[in-house]
Amino acid sequence: MNRILILFFCLISTQVFSQQTTDTDKTTWQLFTYDMGNVFQGMGYAYSRPLHWTGKDWSTFGAVAGGTGLIFIFDEPTSDFFRRQKEGIPKFLDSYGTSYGSPQYNYMLTGGVYLTGLFTKNPKLRRTGVLLISSASAAGFLQLLGKYPIGRARPTSGKSKDTFDPWSSNREFHSFPSGHAILAFTNAYAIAKQFKNPWVKTGIYTVGLIPGISRLWRGDHWLSDVAFGVAISIFTVESIDRYLDTKYDQKYNEEDKKVSWDLNFGPGQLGVTMRF
Repeated sequence: MNRILILFFCLISTQVFSQQTTDTDKTTWQLFTYDMGNVFQGMGYAYSRPLHWTGKDWSTFGAVAGGTGLIFIFDEPTSDFFRRQKEGIPKFLDSYGTSYGSPQYNYMLTGGVYLTGLFTKNPKLRRTGVLLISSASAAGFLQLLGKYPIGRARPTSGKSKDTFDPWSSNREFHSFPSGHAILAFTNAYAIAKQFKNPWVKTGIYTVGLIPGISRLWRGDHWLSDVAFGVAISIFTVESIDRYLDTKYDQKYNEEDKKVSWDLNFGPGQLGVTMRF
């Protein structure tokens, strides 16, 4: 598990150091205070976006909600399927999936990226660190706001997928959405922005999805919990990244991102495809 974290860090560091520029006219403290201000302002920007949504944005939100609802229909059979696979999952993969999505490992990675950029005065790496910290914090807080008022039962509780106990202090009713999926995929999505190669991006996305999927075979979450968590990650990163474009000269995603959900129906099949 630690080797995967090291690989993640080396991958992003290699990319940004290959295009390093310095910001030597400011002290480390000045850079730090500027960056932390952008962390909190980026979070506020992400939270305020629904107030500025247009018809197209609401349509996208509706597609996400509809896709999540569609997956909800199949939560119980998919949960049974994933839980049957648990015994065949390699231990290192299970350990990585459980640990990496936790807050302590999340901030170990994001903090490491940011501090490296800060002390080397590498603006691109600093910006990436700010994006990682701000996005993970914003998305992580959103999932906490969802867990308590929704109070959805976890598969391990033995309850059905549509059992709810709002505001319960019992963690067995903190299923929706998946915090592990949100934190892990937020990092993966932000890091993948550093690369143009679609195969590299796909590899990073795959690594970022493992923690969310691990929650399925452990019975801690339903598939719809994970899917909605991934959607939160993407929209949060995209919002904050656009804000940071106004605060930093270093940009690595000049192309506009379009996020869409397609519902696919056919004989004996049903699927949800997310394009981003």
